[in-house]
Amino acid sequence: MTTSVAGLHSNYREELRDYRLLCSKAGGLTVIVLVLMGMAMDYVVYPAEQKRFAIVRLLTSAAIGLALLALYTETGKRHVQVITFFWLLLPQAMISWMIYVTQGEESLFYAGLMLTIFAVGILFPSGYWQTLAFGLATVWLYYIACVAHPGGIQDPSKFQFQLILIFFCALASSIYTYFNEKGRFQLFRLKDEVAHKNDQLARTNESLAKIKGQLLQQEKMAAIGTLSAGLLHEVNNPVNFCLMAIEIAMEESQAKDSPSLQECLMDVKQGMHRIQHIVSDLKTFAYRKPGAAADGVPFLFEKALDSSMRLSAHELRGVTVTRELPGDTLVLGDEAAIIGVLINLFSNAALAMHKAGTVSPQVHVTAQWHDDRLHVNVRDNGPGIAAENLARVFEPFFTTREVGQGLGLGLSISYAVVERHGGTLFAESQLGKWTAFNFDLPRVE
Repeated sequence: MTTSVAGLHSNYREELRDYRLLCSKAGGLTVIVLVLMGMAMDYVVYPAEQKRFAIVRLLTSAAIGLALLALYTETGKRHVQVITFFWLLLPQAMISWMIYVTQGEESLFYAGLMLTIFAVGILFPSGYWQTLAFGLATVWLYYIACVAHPGGIQDPSKFQFQLILIFFCALASSIYTYFNEKGRFQLFRLKDEVAHKNDQLARTNESLAKIKGQLLQQEKMAAIGTLSAGLLHEVNNPVNFCLMAIEIAMEESQAKDSPSLQECLMDVKQGMHRIQHIVSDLKTFAYRKPGAAADGVPFLFEKALDSSMRLSAHELRGVTVTRELPGDTLVLGDEAAIIGVLINLFSNAALAMHKAGTVSPQVHVTAQWHDDRLHVNVRDNGPGIAAENLARVFEPFFTTREVGQGLGLGLSISYAVVERHGGTLFAESQLGKWTAFNFDLPRVE
């Protein structure tokens, strides 16, 4: 959404004020140099007046310098146009005085008045009313200089011609300033539109990145679901046969008389049950129940935690995982999606700790109820996250892993999942000591 007309004009005036301030400072220094360099012209045209003119030029330059110093104050910044108008009139008054004390309308210095008028209209970001006022003030100064000249006006036609010429310069400069100001505003408006279009494009790209990440995640989960559905059927039959055979073998007298054989059979039985649980977890993780993504369904967070630990067992090898949960962990939401969030947090923590060579790597999961929401904290004792990266970990495609080891979408998708449950996923860390991720889930009413 583009800026309103009133807001656009306000922003334009603010930017124009800064631009006028810069131009006034730079223009003032330039005018001081030109005023002082004019001593060479005095030497050529009016050598008898050189000393007096030099003093006036120095005084004029000093007055312009004081005006420029005022622009560095807060009051000066607010009234930059008034101060600029004042110091611009100083060279015009100086030139008019030189015309008055020399030849009146016969003086060639009237050309300096016209050049200054055009310079103000072309180089300074003044308003057209200000430029017109400056031009008319110059006409008035020239008129007084010629009329008050000790010898009076010697050539009325020449005086009138030059006066009209200066007036035409003032009029032309103000007209040019009018169209220049309109063009400057149009340019500012186009720049504002481009800035808003860029913002919209950035938001669109971010949305597309999130959608792409979600689609990739859904495709992976769908593939896992298809595979696990077949595995559940194909694996359960031989596993059940094995369990039946183990039960029969455990009843044999040889097994009952041999504690070591009994222990081996029990280990095999537990292994078979583990295979059943893993396949079942894959199916739960990959297939969402109807309505889970929208209204949510009740599920035990503790059960989701168990599933995520089993599915992350490969990454968590060598990592001690502990938990501290309340007696009731029944929450409302998308169990499969929350399992995915936990798997992502466990995998990231394990990878960071293994890569940093953390001694005795640990992950501690705590949960507690507060305001009818279960607040979960997953904390590791790994290398931590640098402060400059902590604020960016949830950005799509941001990753500190090496190329080819991750798309940087896991935490971004996890953030969206928790947000969909009405909660917030956020990170805390102390570099070199620990990292913790926190999120919350709603209680079943």
